[in-house]
Amino acid sequence: MQRREFIWTSVALAAGVMWPVRRGMAAFDPSPEHGWRVFDVTTRVDVLQPEGATRTWLPLPSVQEEGWIRNMGNLWQGNAQTVRLLRNPQYGAEMLYAEWAPGEKPVLEVTSRFATRDRAVDLGRSARPAPLSRVDRQRYTRATQLLPTDGIVKKTALDITRGARTDQERARAIYEWVVDNTFRNPKTRGCGRGDIRFMLESRDLSGKCADLNALYVGLARAAGLPARDVYGIRVADSRFGYKSLGKSGDISKAQHCRAEVWLAGHGWVPVDPADVRKVVLEEPPGNLALDDAKVADVRKRLFGSWEMNWLAYNTAHDLPLPGSRGVTVPFLMYPQAETAAGMLDSLDAAAFGYQITSKELSGENARGAQS
Repeated sequence: MQRREFIWTSVALAAGVMWPVRRGMAAFDPSPEHGWRVFDVTTRVDVLQPEGATRTWLPLPSVQEEGWIRNMGNLWQGNAQTVRLLRNPQYGAEMLYAEWAPGEKPVLEVTSRFATRDRAVDLGRSARPAPLSRVDRQRYTRATQLLPTDGIVKKTALDITRGARTDQERARAIYEWVVDNTFRNPKTRGCGRGDIRFMLESRDLSGKCADLNALYVGLARAAGLPARDVYGIRVADSRFGYKSLGKSGDISKAQHCRAEVWLAGHGWVPVDPADVRKVVLEEPPGNLALDDAKVADVRKRLFGSWEMNWLAYNTAHDLPLPGSRGVTVPFLMYPQAETAAGMLDSLDAAAFGYQITSKELSGENARGAQS
């Protein structure tokens, strides 16, 4: 068994305590004051049905923001004949690429360590963020394959934002419209595809996070606001007691896409209308009304804040898989693999042969991770 290590980097974290997860319901109140937390996320791949040469692409944390997420490095081990760390030049999305010769039984494991703390933007108070570059403004306002910004998307965005005078008013109007008009569909596979033109033309505004938050991003771009999906995975239970807004231990099915919108005077602002709809559907006893106190609580805070029991992978759309037979994925949030028979089903962890687990480091372990 080969072993290769990317040494943990030293990350200086602000002073604070490791806050425990609260039992029972508490006010949903993400805040940087809750302090930094350190996690290990491990993805293990055992391809069950290799055929000919096998290749895998595993997403790695590649969002680095000093205020709320700091990547500390990756360790990997396995029996691949080739393993490389790849970085997409357009979006900076990182992935671990591995390949095996025919006849090999592929095994690969990668552990990523990162530190995170809750995000909260005071929208009533202007700040002085670094200006958005021209390149980033173009990147995050343009159309992608599944996020068109013309036709019905443009018309819907203009209808929603009619009368809004500021960027913040436009961004909030789109957020409230998505919350009011969409539905979480438990039958949607994985996190959905994010085909927003189809959603609007068919008037089927249902799906999961990669659908509902993509709708927010596409409408925001069509209204002239830079916006982006952020693809990641839940790594811990919610400290506020929301059963639907967290996952710990085996997180193989805990992928979650969030969104950000750029507002002058604030910079990138976190939003997550899809999680409001998740609370509506899944929070006990289920199928809550929009005016239920638990729904109203998260609805108020998920325009401007995120609870960071979640790992951000990347913001990439239409991402080519280097070394594949010409495969481009709409986004990279799940492990991907290709054999001579074609691409494996990345949404079926059991049949594919992968497991993702999370572990929070605390006490001496967390301090050791920072040294």
